[in-house]
Amino acid sequence: MEAKMVVKVADSILSPLGLGSTENYNAVKSGRSALKRYEGKWGLAEPFVASCFDEDVLADIFDRSGLGDDYTRFEKMAIVATAHALGQKAIDVSGCDTKFVIASTKGNVHLLADTQKKHTDDDSLSLLTAARKIAKWFGNNTPPLVISNACVSGLYAQIEAMRILQAGRAETVVVIAADMLSPFIVSGFQAFKSVSDECCRPFDCERLGLNLGEAAACMVFQNKSKSEVGESDWVAVSSAVFNDAYHISHPSKSAEGSYRALTKVMEGIDPELISMVNLHGTATMFNDEMEAVALERAGLSNIPVNSLKGYFGHTLGAAGLLETLVTMSALEDGIVLGTRGFSELGVSRKINISAGNRKAVWKRFIKLISGFGGCNAAMMYEMIG
Repeated sequence: MEAKMVVKVADSILSPLGLGSTENYNAVKSGRSALKRYEGKWGLAEPFVASCFDEDVLADIFDRSGLGDDYTRFEKMAIVATAHALGQKAIDVSGCDTKFVIASTKGNVHLLADTQKKHTDDDSLSLLTAARKIAKWFGNNTPPLVISNACVSGLYAQIEAMRILQAGRAETVVVIAADMLSPFIVSGFQAFKSVSDECCRPFDCERLGLNLGEAAACMVFQNKSKSEVGESDWVAVSSAVFNDAYHISHPSKSAEGSYRALTKVMEGIDPELISMVNLHGTATMFNDEMEAVALERAGLSNIPVNSLKGYFGHTLGAAGLLETLVTMSALEDGIVLGTRGFSELGVSRKINISAGNRKAVWKRFIKLISGFGGCNAAMMYEMIG
């Protein structure tokens, strides 16, 4: 029997830069950013820079999608991105052979601010409840899998999809990753002193911290035999998750978890055949330094790298999926996207980073990400054709 490969068959992004992976990629390619400075938003005392939806534009998208008041803003975002992806190939995901994997760090936590307290005594806050509602919108009653593992969630969901298909537990896996901003989330990051009130500058010597963002993304996977894989198909090659348990919020100074994840996904691969590594690149002092150490330890200091946070902000649980899709679009276009906000290297180890777009040589890349609690993940994709 011919071996099967895990292949991306459809995808989409909903972000403040637009609806659809192509629209979002074109915005980034042209240098557009959704980051804006907010003062007094939600009554917060401290100003912050973030990527937030225009509520009128978002409401119009929701109305055109036929989504009523039975769904929360978070659930609507996830449904819109997924419907847009599924509409590309008219894929039927209602059967029991389809598994939904839904990733988020916060889900419907904004409901805690409901002054009527009508959501505190039921299961509306449960991510599983939201995941079931999202899957049921598409006619799927199979119990969904929920991934909530800090900032790693969006990439970890892709890794789980790969494992599910390789194990033969489904024919199709729909991966959805989404998070929205709220006063609770922004004030929480402000309390950590990790948020910048200027546009973020990943890996730069003048970086002051991260900018938050909100988005939803969807990627649909199926198994294909090698003979069925087309020239434009992205194949999931390898993946790894490591938790170094270094600290609840600080990354490991030795980058142990990220280093192990990188070396695991690179087994049997010549580093020179990797086009690029899309980094987490949050623009915090600790994260960027840790990733630079990981790259050096893994022998990837000369490989082109970038961060996309200067365009979308840190979209939390959506980041690992959104940034994977934008990287795919860029490599299809023969480009390694520039790191917006970067000017002068501000980490102790050499990395191959640029503010401008560069030519890509190969259609093979690694997505690297890390999160609170010491979680680290990496995944390699390649376009066989």
